[in-house]
Amino acid sequence: MSEKEEYKRLIDEGIYKIQEGKYPEAIEFINKSIELKKDWEISYFYRAVAYHALSNFNEAMLDYTKAIQLNPKMIDAYYNKSKIILENPNSNKQEIEKAIEDLKIAISYDEKFIDALFALAAAYKKVAKYHEALIYLEKVLEIEPSAIHAKALKKLILEKYIV
Repeated sequence: MSEKEEYKRLIDEGIYKIQEGKYPEAIEFINKSIELKKDWEISYFYRAVAYHALSNFNEAMLDYTKAIQLNPKMIDAYYNKSKIILENPNSNKQEIEKAIEDLKIAISYDEKFIDALFALAAAYKKVAKYHEALIYLEKVLEIEPSAIHAKALKKLILEKYIV
């Protein structure tokens, strides 16, 4: 088996282990893949996914960032980085603003990335930018008119924060 075939086989094994919920094993396979090919964003992305699932957020952030450095159009890495920040109740305004920037980049590559649009609305709500939140909720509802979470968040913002 060539080196190219081997690093791909190892990443495939790592992805299968992620799907099985065997994150430490996944990381072992992915580490071996990275040893053979250090400049492949896919390996860093999936290792970040495994770290993320293990709540090892610092390592996940490093690997998502590395994946983006290797491929600046890796929208799922931007989205996942922002999710780590937005799901942390201790994130400060500056961190949330960074998440907002990451989400905007992801959306710039895929205008219909509904999860990123909704996350962006939620991030704007967290920093009390309610009108911006509503803009992105409207975009979600244009794409998916039955989006229940978007409707609920829009209603909450309108009733509680917009006078």
